Amino acid sequence: MNKVFALVDCNNFYASCERVFNPSLRDKPVVVLSNNDGCIIARSNEAKALGVGMGQPYFKCRDLLRKNGVRVFSSNYSLYGDLSRRVMDVLSQLEAEVEIYSIDEAFLMLPADGSGSAGYARIIREKILQCVGIPVSVGIAPTKTLAKIANRFAKKNPLHNGVFEITGAGDVDSLLKTVGVEDVWGIGRRYFSLLKLRGIHTAFDLKQADDAWVRKRLTVVGLRTVMELRGIPCISLDETPPSRKSIVCSRSFGRPVESLADLRQAVATYTSRAAERLRAAQLATGCLHVFLATSSFDKNRPVYSASQSVILPETTASTPVLIRHAMACLEKIYRQNCRFQKAGVMFTEIVSGSCRQQHLFAESARDDSLLMKALDRINARWGRSTVQYATAGLAKSWHMKRAQLSPAYTTRWSDLPVVKASV
Repeated sequence: MNKVFALVDCNNFYASCERVFNPSLRDKPVVVLSNNDGCIIARSNEAKALGVGMGQPYFKCRDLLRKNGVRVFSSNYSLYGDLSRRVMDVLSQLEAEVEIYSIDEAFLMLPADGSGSAGYARIIREKILQCVGIPVSVGIAPTKTLAKIANRFAKKNPLHNGVFEITGAGDVDSLLKTVGVEDVWGIGRRYFSLLKLRGIHTAFDLKQADDAWVRKRLTVVGLRTVMELRGIPCISLDETPPSRKSIVCSRSFGRPVESLADLRQAVATYTSRAAERLRAAQLATGCLHVFLATSSFDKNRPVYSASQSVILPETTASTPVLIRHAMACLEKIYRQNCRFQKAGVMFTEIVSGSCRQQHLFAESARDDSLLMKALDRINARWGRSTVQYATAGLAKSWHMKRAQLSPAYTTRWSDLPVVKASV
């Protein structure tokens, strides 16, 4: 059976998540801020209509938001991650071939059934709205690159009612002439500048480009994009998530941090969280990196950034072992009289936790996998950091600002929504 690609994309995902459990936000302008309430990272359509820009610093548009009654929220990644998982679960129940592309996007394979594909896509759209409460748009096309473009039309034009099939629109070339080449999937800033110099400004121009020139200047990856614009599938559905090469946990601080004690708390906290991710994916790490940096905007203090890495004697996912090595790295790169704005931890040399290579000459560390399993189960049942290592501290006054955080409606018992009904 012939099949077509469908891209399911959640509309204004973070803003839509805030609306799911708060009906008073319906049809109201909503924006979501980045870490430390710094910049606008998500906007509802109503906020976009007011001229609120993506990436705009919050302090610069605070008066505009207040004047127009825009509801502002700090990032609530626990809520967004859980609702994303629910959307993907619905898609997996409806279709066998699903590729989760990002937190708010997934590719599907649908039967190529003329107008029937669009009809089925509308059923998918209604099902997600009914089960999760998140509105989505669906773009359908014979290739993944064209499906991305089709989704753009589905989202931008209300007449399509959230679903657009590019082959059913008649003259595909006329549509591609309205799409800037910078909006084509896979064309980054560097390629955009190169194509602009070549006189290629639209998706249609790129489709007509000379194959030899594209292969030479944009490599075989760029040539695949051109072929996909011509309707020739070159990028297949990847149903298996790629193996992880690294795990990073880093945050900007809510206030500048100067003391080594506070930095030790922060780095130990980030190490613990990264170790939890390792164990959740049944992985282990062989190399640990610690990095920290001051703010480049603080003109009164020295600007400083540094990182330190260590090759571990054995691959491990043990929190106390990783914290011990992270503390040693931190001691080497810490500088007095610096006001640090950010710190983080990264694990590389990731391997499967079930086949770890032991050290040939040194004595192996004590196996604490059962202890780590108990730690993870307690924290999963009773909330993050219910049990933690003392090095991570309790007060955490350096924690990032989230002054306008919504409740964790789906991941914390105390935040469950309460519904009252009168008889």
